[in-house]
Amino acid sequence: MTTPYSDAELESMLADLESDFVERKESAVKADAIKRNICALANDRPGQGRTGVVFVGVRDDGTCAHLDITDDLLKRLAQMHDDGSILPLPSMIVQKRCLGGCPVAVVFVEPAPDTPVRYRGRTYVRIGPTVRLASPADEQLLTERRRAGDRPFDLRPVADARLDDLDLEHVRNQYVPLAVDGEILERNDRPFIQQMRSLRLSDGEHPTWGALLAFGNDPRFWLPGAYVQFLRLDGDAITDPIRHQKMLAGRLGEVLGQLSEVLALNVSIRTDVRSGAREQQFPDYPVEALRQLAYNAIMHRSYDGTNTPVRIHWFADRVEISSPGGLYGRMTPDNLGDGDTDYRNPLVAEVMHHLGFAQRFGLGLKLASDALAKNGNPEPDFDLQPTHVRVTVKAAP
Repeated sequence: MTTPYSDAELESMLADLESDFVERKESAVKADAIKRNICALANDRPGQGRTGVVFVGVRDDGTCAHLDITDDLLKRLAQMHDDGSILPLPSMIVQKRCLGGCPVAVVFVEPAPDTPVRYRGRTYVRIGPTVRLASPADEQLLTERRRAGDRPFDLRPVADARLDDLDLEHVRNQYVPLAVDGEILERNDRPFIQQMRSLRLSDGEHPTWGALLAFGNDPRFWLPGAYVQFLRLDGDAITDPIRHQKMLAGRLGEVLGQLSEVLALNVSIRTDVRSGAREQQFPDYPVEALRQLAYNAIMHRSYDGTNTPVRIHWFADRVEISSPGGLYGRMTPDNLGDGDTDYRNPLVAEVMHHLGFAQRFGLGLKLASDALAKNGNPEPDFDLQPTHVRVTVKAAP
């Protein structure tokens, strides 16, 4: 995303009244209010298609608040993008600018292609200078604005499938309360079918591919490769005897839960008891690192045009995790693991977050790398190919 406005244009916005796409904040103390504005600007209720702007460091009348624009402030604003409270993730950048002699932090927010965008399960829209909760009519407009042909694979409706191919009771009773704020659900009188459309689970008649993966009665009927193949080998080569193998299949949440358990069960822990010292335990792998890498493989893999599963091969000296599909979008070997991210499957990522398997977006690889380093394991090694991504983790000495 390139900066859409020059300094002269931004100074003109500061001098004008707040509008559908401009907001002023004296400070970043009220982070909740800034996030509501980011959500509302991403929804672009008026449909202007203009990049929204949040100025931090100016008063409501446009005068300078003389706020100290520190690196910490810019970092806190940037982290509002990927802390999981705004979904789908907004496209935004944060910059420090000096406008008319006034230092300000500027948050640029692009209109989202897949609306409605929600902050903590609530949809916000901007009408003139006011941010408000979206009405059912607002949400309907935002839902209809999407264009099916431009959607990622997991957001496309499946023409051959019907809503009863989903476990609708599970969606209604288990998932919707996680994805939508409770107060909104109590006040919302929209039919359940409209709620599913709003959550990108259907187009009103057909479920999306992501919905079939997450809540289908039989996900593998629609996506044969939607499972994890786990293989524990008694040696360092793929031809060595198999100690244990398991196919992890079912709905997305079930697969992730099984995977978490299998990884924990296969970690070996060495106990060191020395005279006069506390007992110390040394796992060959930190289980949280393996979980992060495996969850990442499921979230970012290609489900379209392949029947290949995610494969986890656990050798005597290493663990290899392979997922079909190469790097996606703006991801490159140079920015992999730096916190930058792009989403081949935005609905899958959103469902994983609501189910508790993705706490912070863009940090999975960093969390895994930190856990490995703390445990004494070498850095993970990535094999990046056009058709697959494989990460190898070696055991701790």
